[in-house]
Amino acid sequence: VVLGEKYDQPGLGVREPDKEITGFDADVSRYVVNSIARSLGVDEPEISWKEAPSAQRENLIANGEVDFIAATYSINDSRAERVSFGGPYLTTYQALLVRKDDTGLETLEDLNAGRKLCSVTGSTSADNVKKEVPGVNLQEFDTYSKCAEAVSKGQLDALTTDDTILAGYAAQDQYKGKLKVVGAPFSEERYGVGLKKGDTELCEQVNEALTKMVDDGEWDKAVEKNFGPAGFEVDSETNPPKLDACS
Repeated sequence: VVLGEKYDQPGLGVREPDKEITGFDADVSRYVVNSIARSLGVDEPEISWKEAPSAQRENLIANGEVDFIAATYSINDSRAERVSFGGPYLTTYQALLVRKDDTGLETLEDLNAGRKLCSVTGSTSADNVKKEVPGVNLQEFDTYSKCAEAVSKGQLDALTTDDTILAGYAAQDQYKGKLKVVGAPFSEERYGVGLKKGDTELCEQVNEALTKMVDDGEWDKAVEKNFGPAGFEVDSETNPPKLDACS
C-alpha cells in the first residue's frame, strides 16, 4: 500500500534521516493498514510512503497515487466534496507559535498591529485566520517547517496551525527555549483519514480499525509516545473523538 504523510511535522509526521516515517499520524496509518489486513486474513502489507503537502492531498487521492492519507488532514465540507473521510481520530485546536521573547504577541487580535503571520498554502489554518482577522498580513509557504524557521529568525512574527503541530516544533532541539505556543484556541480541527470519494467499504474498514485502536489501548500509547516528550496533552473531553458515519 502507498500512504500519504507529512514529512516535516514533529510528533505527527516526520521523515527521519534513515527514511523512517515517525509520528502520531504515521502510527495511526500503520495500525489501520495492519488491522484491516488482519480482519481480511491476509499478511500485513509492505507500506510505501509518499509526501502529501496540504495543497496536494486531494489530487494525490483523486489520481490514485496513494491509498489513503492521514496527515493532519482536517475534515471540512469543501474537502468532502472531493474526498471521503474515515474518522476522525484526533481533535485539536488552532493556536500561534511565536518567539519566546516576544511579549507583545499573545492573542490572535495582536496580529492586527502590523504583524506578519505565516501559514501553509491549502491549509484550513490559513483560511481560518483570514476569517478571524481579515486584515492580517499573511504569508503562505508550502511547509510549516519553513514558517517555523522564519519565525525563529525574526523574519516573521508568528506561525499559525494546530496546537499539536506547534507543540512539536517548540519541542525540537533547534527551537527549544526559543519558541512558544500562545493564544486561546480559535478553531476546532478534526483529523480524518482521507480516501477516494465514495469508497464506503474502505471508510468502514478504517473506522473499524480506529475503534480497535482505541479499545486495545494503542491510541493512548501513540498519544503518549508522540506528544508526551513535548509536554503536550490532548483535550480528554474531545479525544478520542466520536467517529463519523461513512457515506
